Amino acid sequence: REMVSIAGAEVNMRSGPGTRHDAVWALARGYPLVVTGRQGKWLKVRDFENDQGWVYRSLTDRTPHHIVKAQVANLRRSPSTRAAIVGKALYGDVLRTLDRRGQWIKVRHEAGITGWIATRLVWGW
Repeated sequence: REMVSIAGAEVNMRSGPGTRHDAVWALARGYPLVVTGRQGKWLKVRDFENDQGWVYRSLTDRTPHHIVKAQVANLRRSPSTRAAIVGKALYGDVLRTLDRRGQWIKVRHEAGITGWIATRLVWGW
């Protein structure tokens, strides 16, 4: 599957491929999306909650990010449930993907905390 993330500070996801279509969501920097179609310079996308819409391609990039799909998720010092908790992430938080190890992903939270999170708690790439 092809994935993109939002490159601008805030980008509108629209109901159709063009600025004449209504903005249905405003997406923050790094928000991960799966590409499901294309029309001209527009990408048809879907998010982790299966919301669908269109974003202008030049407002996206290929920087990997994840979004938290659990209500609360622990960020840990190393990729293990035995490792110390260094922070918490909440449902909908955007995390910059830094590394992968088995069923764990090293991420940087938008608040600046870096840690490891279990893949089952997030969506993205």
